[in-house]
Amino acid sequence: MKLRFNEEGLIPVIAQDYRTGEVRMLAWANEEALKKTLETGYAHYYSRSRKRIWKKGETSGELQRVREVRVDCDEDALIYVVEQERNRACHTGHRNCFYRTLTGEEVKKPLPFEVLQRLQEVVRERIKRGDENSYTYRLVKSGRERVFQKFGEEAVELLIALMKGNREEIISEGADALYALVVSLEVSGVDITEVLEELIRRFR
Repeated sequence: MKLRFNEEGLIPVIAQDYRTGEVRMLAWANEEALKKTLETGYAHYYSRSRKRIWKKGETSGELQRVREVRVDCDEDALIYVVEQERNRACHTGHRNCFYRTLTGEEVKKPLPFEVLQRLQEVVRERIKRGDENSYTYRLVKSGRERVFQKFGEEAVELLIALMKGNREEIISEGADALYALVVSLEVSGVDITEVLEELIRRFR
C-alpha cells in the first residue's frame, strides 16, 4: 500500500482509544514518525511547530501504546488505535483533545459506544476514593456477595420488564442491570473490555 503524504511529507493521524473508542487527539506524522511507531509500538508524531518527530508522552508520561494502525479509503489519513496509559491525552489535562463544543461548552457525557468502559472507570475511582457518600462504594464495602446479589436482583427485574414488554421499564432496568454487571466485574478483577473482546472472538 502506498500512503499519500501531503506536499510537506505529512499525513494526518487520529488517535482512537482501544477500550472506549473515543477520539483522543489529532496530529501529524511523516514517514519516519510512522516507522518509529511501528518499530517501537508507541505513538510517534511530527510536530509542525517544532519541526521534529516527537513521542507522545515523552515528557508527560502520557504514552500511547499502539495496538493497530488503520488506513482510510483514500490512503491519505491514518488511525492509531491506542491504549492511553494514564488516561489524559490532551496537554490541558483532559482525557481527549475534543472536550468542547462549538459554543465553548465543556463536554461532560460519554457517547453510547464508550459508556460501559467509562462507567467502569468511574466505579473504579469511587471505590479507590472510599467516599461514604457514594452508593457504589457503600455497595462494594458491603462485600462481594452483596454485589453479586444486587446484580442478580437487577437481572430478575430486567427479565420481568422484558416479560411485561414495557419499553420504558426495559430501558431503565437494562441500565440498572448493566451498572450492576460492571460493578460485579470490577470487584472480580475483570475489565469490561475483556468481556467485549470475547464477543469479538465469536464474530465469524
